[in-house]
Amino acid sequence: MAGHRIFGTPFAAIYPHYIAKAERKGHTADEIDHVISWLTGYDEAGLKRTLDDEVTLEQFFDDAPALNPNASLITGTICGIRVQEVEDPLMQKIRYMDLLVDEVARGKKMTSILRGS
Repeated sequence: MAGHRIFGTPFAAIYPHYIAKAERKGHTADEIDHVISWLTGYDEAGLKRTLDDEVTLEQFFDDAPALNPNASLITGTICGIRVQEVEDPLMQKIRYMDLLVDEVARGKKMTSILRGS
């Protein structure tokens, strides 16, 4: 069975939407980069490389240095679906990232977004 079409979407195609969402709410690209780095383990150079190389979301997560061990503490609803109940591991990681971006845009404290780390 083929994966969801979002898996083949370049990370570079959704990243500007994450930034725009945060900036519309008075937050910065640095905050978005920080939560993405926290989740995936990418440093600034690695994140830039994924954008420049237009890697797919599937490759983005497959190549991620290290998914944060506290990622499982991310709970909440995105698009009406509870992230902790998403069965596909890749889709769950994508939803984790979406939820972190939403939390930044809503102005949640960074210590809370990063699950106390």
